[in-house]
Order: sequence, then structure tokens, then C-alpha cells
Amino acid sequence: MKKAPDSDHWLVRPVTIRRFWQVSAVVLLLTVLVQISIKVKGYFVVDGWFAFGALFGFLSCVAMVLVAKALGPLLKRPTTYYTPGDRDV
Repeated sequence: MKKAPDSDHWLVRPVTIRRFWQVSAVVLLLTVLVQISIKVKGYFVVDGWFAFGALFGFLSCVAMVLVAKALGPLLKRPTTYYTPGDRDV
């Protein structure tokens, strides 16, 4: 029996997800644009650049995803790991 669309949790509704992305994009854009009116004095030359924090955060996230993808095959257990009789316990 299929549930009515209104019975889904509000966090999994497509409208809520779309709205979350829109609000997040606006907040991130405003955060970067505030740097126009506030002078950022970094400890190094690089961290004083415009939108450095946003760019650094994005590139760090991309790097974490790529490292996780590379580590996946190394850490993955075989599909028969939990079947009885494969291991001597």
C-alpha cells in the first residue's frame, strides 16, 4: 500500500530539499559578499584574498571526498565476510 505524499516526513519532501538548497546558497553568497564591506586581515598573504574561506572550504571538501573514494577499496571487506564457515573462530 503506497503512502500519500503528505505522509512523508517533511525533511524528505522534494520541496523541503529544494528550499534547503536555496536558503543555503543565499546564506553562503551573503557570507562571501560581506567580505566586500569587512576588511579581512589574514596571517598569511593567501588567507587575506577575497572569498578565500569559501574556496578553501570547498576544495577541502572535494579533497576529503576523493581521499574517501580512494580508501574505500582498500578498507572494504569481502562480500563473504559475514557468512558462517568462512572463518575459523
